[in-house]
Amino acid sequence: MPESLLDNLLLATALLSALAGMGWLALSMDVHARQVWARAPSRGGLRVLRGLSTLGIVMALLLCLAVDHASMAVLVWVMALAGAALVTAFTLSWQPTRLRLLAPWIRDHRLR
Repeated sequence: MPESLLDNLLLATALLSALAGMGWLALSMDVHARQVWARAPSRGGLRVLRGLSTLGIVMALLLCLAVDHASMAVLVWVMALAGAALVTAFTLSWQPTRLRLLAPWIRDHRLR
């Protein structure tokens, strides 16, 4: 596989990882969880979401570092996080239930 294609795939994965991390971070906050599920998940569920958000954000950084030198990788990572936060905020304001895709194991009591 050509090096530039591999780099592009790693950067695309970093962007998706940043997006998932920011989505999980938003879902781990009580106010946003209530927007999505009309109730807050259990404390354990919130802890899992926080852990996943940390994992997604750190994974995005590691993928950026795998592609470029540290100073450029950190710049790309910060911009990816900013873009992911913007997409997450727009999703929360437009159709918050779409974020359910990031945590399918949490059920909405209205759906039962």
